[in-house]
Amino acid sequence: MAQFIKIYEDKPNEAAIAKVVKVLKDGGLIIYPTDTVYGLGCDITNTKALERIAKIKGIKLEKANFSFICNDLSNISDYVRQIDTSTFKILKRALPGPYTFILPGNNNLPKEFKKKTTVGIRVPNNSIALEIVKILGNPIVSTSIRDEDDVIEYTTDPELIFEKWQNLVDLVIDGGYGDNVGSTIIDLSGDEPIVVREGKGSLDVL
Repeated sequence: MAQFIKIYEDKPNEAAIAKVVKVLKDGGLIIYPTDTVYGLGCDITNTKALERIAKIKGIKLEKANFSFICNDLSNISDYVRQIDTSTFKILKRALPGPYTFILPGNNNLPKEFKKKTTVGIRVPNNSIALEIVKILGNPIVSTSIRDEDDVIEYTTDPELIFEKWQNLVDLVIDGGYGDNVGSTIIDLSGDEPIVVREGKGSLDVL
């Protein structure tokens, strides 16, 4: 059964964050808060953990469109090709924030994602998520946890999330109630920005 840890966003506890990072480094799966909905994540460098997430989502790993959660813009450049000035300005305006940006991937992508030409990047405005990635030292691969309920797409109560996921993951963070609106997805891999999904993030950043 998964561990259930309370972490406060305004002051994430170092020992609690260290515990989360240890789970990730050991190949575990976590459910954690972001600035939008709760996410299911693992260490980007751990193949077995990536395969577990793909299995939970019922998709083939190489076909999965997972996001990379980074803790800042310099982190992003590890995985994407050099971006032009206008793209960089959009990222600078929007991040950290409730956006997923689709960018052209580079050769540093983990082998599981080598066939992909683009990658979804997030820098959420949530100190718990950012602290985890910072201490881990590399991005976490993430996907939002959806609900089977047609009315509520995303569960927002951490205790209900724990109840539902405790046998599928290794650790669930209670970071308070989550949001039920996903991130705004913007494709910046072409000549012009394309809004793929309008979510929580305003389009004023474009």
